[in-house]
Amino acid sequence: MSKNYFADRNRTNERRIAEVVATLPPFAADYFVGIETRTSPLTRLNYAYDLRVFFLFLSEKILKITSVADITPEMLEDVSPFVFEQFLSFLTGYEMNGSYNTCSEQAKKRKLASVRSFYKYFYNKGLINSNPASKVVLPKIHEKEIVRLEVNEVVELLNEAEYGDNLSDHMKSYHENTKVRDVALLSLFLGTGIRISELVGINVEDVDFSTNGFVVTRKGGNRTILYFSDEVAETLKKYIEQRNADKKVPATERALFLSLQNRRISVRAVENLVKKYAGIVTPLKHITPHKLRSTYGTNLYRETGDIYQVADCLGHKDVNTTKRHYAAISEENRRRSANVIKLRKD
Repeated sequence: MSKNYFADRNRTNERRIAEVVATLPPFAADYFVGIETRTSPLTRLNYAYDLRVFFLFLSEKILKITSVADITPEMLEDVSPFVFEQFLSFLTGYEMNGSYNTCSEQAKKRKLASVRSFYKYFYNKGLINSNPASKVVLPKIHEKEIVRLEVNEVVELLNEAEYGDNLSDHMKSYHENTKVRDVALLSLFLGTGIRISELVGINVEDVDFSTNGFVVTRKGGNRTILYFSDEVAETLKKYIEQRNADKKVPATERALFLSLQNRRISVRAVENLVKKYAGIVTPLKHITPHKLRSTYGTNLYRETGDIYQVADCLGHKDVNTTKRHYAAISEENRRRSANVIKLRKD
């Protein structure tokens, strides 16, 4: 693996895109070329997966043909808008490649959005004369309660990572080798709100303790400098000192956070790490790395009351995304505001 996690990931995703596109109708390849300059490989890969499901549905349930490769652009424009509603129903539970799959409301919405984008592209290019997909409204998503850690749970999580008092005997057997890394990793999550891909992609040289700053690669590939507190800096310094002193770490390995095999830690390993400690501290909450991000956003908003600052730190391009996530806190602020203004002095 090269020193650039994101370059490696992009190359892998490009290969996967080619594999999936090969299972779609031949003309579909033009769509992925057309959107290449304005989308990331990960976005295009998700589009490819979504379209694969749509064309499976279209060929088996609507057109009654044996091969997706036989679908033509003319067949697309002949599809009734009602078919897209049937597609949403199909997504509730379907079989594909020998496995049974289900879709949440959010997943259904994303898949329909992918299909609408596909139709819009070929309609704008004049390859199809009508766009029935544009007549279908995206399904409404029922907002879920944002799950986050409370202040005392953050303390308990970090304590469990540091001391491992409640770990199983098997977990304790390697906890001594990972606890410094785990505390630093969790502290960076909770102290900066970065995404899991951003954390996994950090290299040693991306961290600067003279400014308490570090470089992350945001969605879309933009490089941004974020900052951490002295408290987070202390945990990172301790981990980096241990990492640098470990003679088993290859000199060519530049990843900041390493696995027990002394390679860049994987997304799955980080997910399991968070799940392990959070499952002990708060078993009734399903805490993921993204929930740690929500915890940071919540705490920052409570301290600053500035939704734009929260959006900037979290890397949200649209502040409305941030507002949806932290609406409950806005309610708290409005209640507190009711007692701020005094109409008559005591």
